[in-house]
Amino acid sequence: MQSIRNIAIIAHVDHGKTTLVDRILHQVKLFRDNEAMGDLILDSNELERERGITILAKNVSVRYKGVKINIIDTPGHSDFGGEVERVLNMADGCLLLVDAFEGPMPQTRFVLQKALELGLKPIVVINKVDKPNCQPDVVHEAVFELMFNLDATEDQLNFPTVYGSSKHGWMAADWKEPASDVSHLLDVIIDTIPAPKTEEGTLQMQITSIDYSSYVGRIAVGRIHRGSLRAGMLISLVKRDGTLQKFVLKEVYVFEGLGKEKTKAEIPAGEICAVMGIEDFDIGDTIADSEDPEGLIPIKVDEPTMSMLFTINNSPFFGKDGRFVTSRHLRDRLFRETEKNLALRVEATGSPDSYMVYGRGILHLSILVETMRREGFEFQLGQPQVILKIIDGMKHEPIEHLTVHVPEPFSGKVIDIVTGRKGELLQIETKGDRIAIEFNIPARSIIGLRNTILTGTEGEAIIAHRFKGYEPWKGDLSVKRNGALIAMETGLAIPYAIDKLQDRGSFFVEPNDPVYVGQVIGEHIRPDDLVINVCKTKKLTNMRAASADDKTMITPAIKFSLEEAMEYIRTDEYVEVTPKSIRLRKIHLDENERKRRKIAGQAAGE
Repeated sequence: MQSIRNIAIIAHVDHGKTTLVDRILHQVKLFRDNEAMGDLILDSNELERERGITILAKNVSVRYKGVKINIIDTPGHSDFGGEVERVLNMADGCLLLVDAFEGPMPQTRFVLQKALELGLKPIVVINKVDKPNCQPDVVHEAVFELMFNLDATEDQLNFPTVYGSSKHGWMAADWKEPASDVSHLLDVIIDTIPAPKTEEGTLQMQITSIDYSSYVGRIAVGRIHRGSLRAGMLISLVKRDGTLQKFVLKEVYVFEGLGKEKTKAEIPAGEICAVMGIEDFDIGDTIADSEDPEGLIPIKVDEPTMSMLFTINNSPFFGKDGRFVTSRHLRDRLFRETEKNLALRVEATGSPDSYMVYGRGILHLSILVETMRREGFEFQLGQPQVILKIIDGMKHEPIEHLTVHVPEPFSGKVIDIVTGRKGELLQIETKGDRIAIEFNIPARSIIGLRNTILTGTEGEAIIAHRFKGYEPWKGDLSVKRNGALIAMETGLAIPYAIDKLQDRGSFFVEPNDPVYVGQVIGEHIRPDDLVINVCKTKKLTNMRAASADDKTMITPAIKFSLEEAMEYIRTDEYVEVTPKSIRLRKIHLDENERKRRKIAGQAAGE
C-alpha cells in the first residue's frame, strides 16, 4: 500500500500560496521540461487570475520519494468560509504560509482557527524573505503567539518552520542561507505530517465537495475515512436526515498531478477520490457500506450574513447585451450555483421574476454576479441587506472584526470614519511606518466603507475584516449619501448638456453614452434627488453669439467596479448588470410614480 500525506495550504490573500504550489509542481517534474505551463497554475478560473485570489478550493497531487502528497489549496478570504471548512476535513495537516514582512493577517487567522479546531498538525512557511525590511524572526514569534491565542495544543505549538521565497523557488531551514530548490519543504511535509489514520470497519466516505461536468453531471469528491472503494461496488448514501439510498458506483477517479485518473483498483482509506453514479447527493452526506451503513457527522458551515435581491432586467435597454434574460434562466442558474457553493442560499420571493440570494458578504455575492455576467446573463440587483436574528426577544445583527493598516498621518481620519459608523475601537499598534487599528463594527457599516476609507487615506489603507458573531442591534447609522442625478429622457448623453450641468454634481456617464429615463447618471451636491436632461442639444442659429466658441471642459466620469456599485446604491435603486455594462437606476423609472411612492411612504410612517 502506498504512503499518502493529505495537506491543506492556508494563507492570506497574496502571500504567495499559489506560486508556492507552482514551485512544488515543477520540483517533482510534473511537466516535461519543454512544456510551458505559465504561472499561477492552480488559479485556473479567469476571475481568480484577475483578482489574484483563490475562490474555489482545488486538489493537486504530487509524488515525491515514493510518497503521494495530496495538496489542497484553500481560499484565504473569510467570505469563502463555506469552501474552507469542507476542504480542511480532507487534510491531516496544514501548511501555514505567512509573508515575512506583513506577518499573520486577519483572514489567515480565520482559516487557521478552523484547522486547529480540527486537530490538524501545522507546518509554518515564512515566505518572501527576499523582501527588503522583512523580519522573519519577529513574524515567527507572531505566528506562535497567534496559535497560542487560538488554543492550539502542545503538539500543534511544536511546529517546524521553513523559510524561503516561492518567487525565487527555494525553501530552507534558515532564511539567511538560501537553498537551490523547494525539496527541504517536501522533506519536512513527509517527516511532520502524519499518514492518514485507518480505522477498522466498513466503508465511510464523506462528500466534501462537488465537481460538475456537463457530460456526466455531478461528481462527488471526498476522502475515504475507513474501508475501501472500487468501481462497480454497491453502496448506500446516508443523507443528512439519516435516510438511505442505494447506488452502484459507475466510475472512480483518483487525483494525479493536476487532473483526475480513472481507476479500477481498490482505493484505500485516507485517499481523496471522486466518484460518479450517485444521484441527489449533498455536501456532508456519507457514502457507506450497502449492508451495514454508518453515517458520519454532517459538516456544519457558517451561516450567510448578507442577502441581496436578484431580479430580471426590465430596463429600457434589456436584451441588448446578454443572451440569458428571462426569469427561467435566472432561476436555473441560481439554483445550480447552490449545488456547489455551500455558503449560498436562494429563496423564491412573492414575485415570480425575483429571488433572494443569501451569502457570506459582498465579495462572495459579487463573485457570483461577475461570473454570471461573463456567462452572458442580464439581471438587476437590489441593495445588499444584513441578516438580523431575534435572540431572547432582542434584535441582533452580525458584527465583523475589522483591521486597517494605514500610515500614521491618516490614523485619526480612519478612526473618525469607522467610529462614525458605530465602530468600536479595540486597539492601535505601530508596525514600522504603519499603524494597525482594530475595530468591532456592524456588518451593515462595512457596506460602502472601503471606498470612504480609501478616499480618506489617499488609497494607502489595507482593509481586512472577518465575521465575529451576532451582538445586540447598535442603532441606526447616521451615514448619508448625497442625492442622485437622474436622467429625464432616453437618448445619448450630449457633451454640451453635461458641461452646462457640471455644477450640479459629479457624473457617472461619459459624453455619447446611451442613457434612459430614471437611470442614475450622477451624484447630486445636495441630499435630495434631481432630475436633469443630459440629452439636450445646442440649438443652432445663423446668429453669431459671443459664447459660440467656448471650449467645453468635462470632468471624467466616475466609473464604479461591481462591488462599488453594489455598495453605493440605496433602497430605492437597482444595479443593472449586463455582460458589457453596469448601470445604476431607480426601481421606479417614472418620476411621478416615485413621488407617489414617497408620499405614500411618508403617510404610512406617520
